[in-house]
Amino acid sequence: MKRTSGCFKMAPPVEESVKDPPPEKKAKKTKNQVDESELLTVPEGWKEPAFTKDDNPRGLLDESSFATLFPKYREAYLKECWPLVQKALGEVFINANLDLIEGSMTVKTTKKTFDPYAILRARDLIKLLARSVPFEQAVRILQDDMACDIIKIGTLVRNRERFVKRRQRLIGPKGSTLKALELLTSCYVMVQGNTVSALGPFSGLKEVRKVVLDTMKNIHPIYNIKTLMIKRELSSDPELRTQSWERFLPKFRHKSLAKRKQPKKKVVKKEYTPFPPPQPESKIDQELATGEFFLRESEKRRKKMSEIKVKQAEALSKRQEERNKAFIPPKEKPVVKKDKKDTTESKIDIQAIKDKVKKAKNKKLGAPPTPQPRPSDEKKKKKKNKG
Repeated sequence: MKRTSGCFKMAPPVEESVKDPPPEKKAKKTKNQVDESELLTVPEGWKEPAFTKDDNPRGLLDESSFATLFPKYREAYLKECWPLVQKALGEVFINANLDLIEGSMTVKTTKKTFDPYAILRARDLIKLLARSVPFEQAVRILQDDMACDIIKIGTLVRNRERFVKRRQRLIGPKGSTLKALELLTSCYVMVQGNTVSALGPFSGLKEVRKVVLDTMKNIHPIYNIKTLMIKRELSSDPELRTQSWERFLPKFRHKSLAKRKQPKKKVVKKEYTPFPPPQPESKIDQELATGEFFLRESEKRRKKMSEIKVKQAEALSKRQEERNKAFIPPKEKPVVKKDKKDTTESKIDIQAIKDKVKKAKNKKLGAPPTPQPRPSDEKKKKKKNKG
């Protein structure tokens, strides 16, 4: 406010002018954005450095051990491959024991063990061996970039028949669905009993778990396999790598049936009437209507006997008809007479066949062919014989 000639006068409002940020700050923002996009992608050929003894030279303070049970049918296989298991775990300085009496496998750390995570990998190894995973695949868990996941599917479906069908759907015809899932996720998947064992990278295990659980919820695995194929193609494009993929991914929804399933036996409701239904007639009323009520007991018996005899006669006639069916001859097909010409044509010339066989024998032996008689010579011989 300004004071002029004994009165107060308001000063005009100052317009706040928003100044543009300096070009240096703009450049910094764009740089940060580029850095963030670069951070999202992992450079090719990059690997986390391996954990060596130099990282933990003093080793572990205390002994750790894990044990797991295995089924009876795995005993023979584990006996054979146990030396290989001990050799593989010996490289990480972990002891492994197989107890066939108790049916258990145990892994323990030693004084030389320097990697604290090695015992957890050994625990996963014996778990996979117990779940029917072959040793060649289970040993891969000892690598740094590998992990495993054992999915329990036995309690997800109540009905046993439905559970078996859905589990078979996950495997597919001749294991084709499972093979496709393994190729897309780069994981090894083993379906055995009430569990699904998966072994591979973390990103692949996440997808395998989703597919398995959706299959048990009655969502066909082919839908998830399609989305995985589309994601694989999109990830190879550098422009779409940082964008949202929702517009490309298919959306599968449950089809709501237009008509409800109708029951076999339909109960038709009768129209409501305030009046009660008519009272059913008693036996006495029926006898009064037919006139049986006024008959004597002897006459009633005769009438009943006559009705029974009529029924018996009908039943007897039906039985006799059924028995006589076996004696009725079946209708024969009409005999087709063959022409005499056909019979003459069908006759085989035995003499010609004999001559052919003789010729073939002579050719094999190398003898000169026997001179065949002319038809004129044959006629002359016949005349001589007659004379």
